Amino acid sequence: MRRLFIVVVIVIAAAVLGLWRSHGGVRAGLNRVAGMSNEDSQGEARDEIRKSFVLQPGARLEVEGINGKVDIQTSDSKTAEVYVMRTAKNSDSLSRREVTVEQTANGLLVRGKETRHAGLWEHLFGSNPKEEVTIKAPRQIALALKGINGRVTTGDIDGTIEAKGINGNVELGQASESAEIGGINGRVVLSLKQLGERGARISGINGGIELRLASGLNADLTAKGMNGNVRSEIAEVAVDKEEFGHGYSAHIGSGGAPITLSGINGNVRLTRGEGPAPVSAASEKKPGTEKASTRTRSDGFHVRMRRGPAPTPALLVFHSKTPSAPSRSSYSLSKNLVHPAGLEPAAF
Repeated sequence: MRRLFIVVVIVIAAAVLGLWRSHGGVRAGLNRVAGMSNEDSQGEARDEIRKSFVLQPGARLEVEGINGKVDIQTSDSKTAEVYVMRTAKNSDSLSRREVTVEQTANGLLVRGKETRHAGLWEHLFGSNPKEEVTIKAPRQIALALKGINGRVTTGDIDGTIEAKGINGNVELGQASESAEIGGINGRVVLSLKQLGERGARISGINGGIELRLASGLNADLTAKGMNGNVRSEIAEVAVDKEEFGHGYSAHIGSGGAPITLSGINGNVRLTRGEGPAPVSAASEKKPGTEKASTRTRSDGFHVRMRRGPAPTPALLVFHSKTPSAPSRSSYSLSKNLVHPAGLEPAAF
C-alpha cells in the first residue's frame, strides 16, 4: 500500500512539472482562469493581416479552416484584397492558431490552422482565437469554402462555387456555372444565374434552403431523402413526379441542367432571383416582377412580405410523412455533420 502511494505521488509530481514547463507554470494558468493575468487586465490580444493580389480570370480562391465568419465581396476587377482580424483573450490563446494568406499556382489560398498541439491545461481552460475574414475579389473566379466555423456570405460569382463542412448559416451570391454544397449545419441561401452540365448538387444540410433562380433559368430539379417540404413561388415550374413522403421532381422553364437535393433536414423554397439568366433571343422570356415590403406587427416582430412574378405563381408543396418530428435518417444526418477539427461550435 505504501509503495502504491509513492507511485501515485511521483505520477502527480511529474504531471505538475510537465504543465509547469509547457505552459508557463500552474500559477500562471490559475491566474488566467481567475482573470488576474496582466494581459487580461489590459484587454484582449489581436492582430491583423492585409494583403493584395492580382488574380487572372478563372483563378481559384480557396478559404478553409477559419474559426469565425467569412465574407466574400465581388466586383469587376482583377485585384483581390484580403483582410483578416484575429482576437483572443491573451497572447497565449492567440498563438494557438494562425491564418496564412498565400498566392498559389492556381489562385489564392487563405487557411487557418493550429500552430501547436494543445496540452491538457489548454484543453481544460484555454480557448481558440476568433477569426474574421473579409475578401474583396474579382467576380470571375472559382470559389471553394471548406471547414469554416461561422457564418459565410458571398457576392455573385462568374464561375463555380463549392461550400463544404460549414458550421453556420450560408448565403451565396449568384453562381453561373455549377454549385456543390454539402455538410452545412445551418440555413442555406443559393442564387443560380445559369448552370452548365454539372448543375447544382446540395446534400447533407441541417437547416432550411432557399434557391433564388434567375428568370429564364432552365433546369431539372429532383429532391429525395428530405425531412421537410418543397415550395415553389415560380410560375415556370411543371411537376413531373411527386411521390408523397418519398421525393419531388420538376421542370424549371424548359428543363435542362440538374439541380439535385438530398439529405435535407428542413424546408426548401424556390424563389425568383433578382436578375435574368442569359438566354438566346429565340428562347428569351419576359421576366416577372417581384416586390418586397416589411410590416411591423403589434407584438414588435417584423414580417417580410413578398409578391411573386406575374401571372400569379402556382404553389407546389411536397409534405413529408412526419413534418413535426425529425426522422431517423435526419437525426443521423445532424449527428454526422462535418465540423472543422479542433474548432469550437459557433452560435447562430
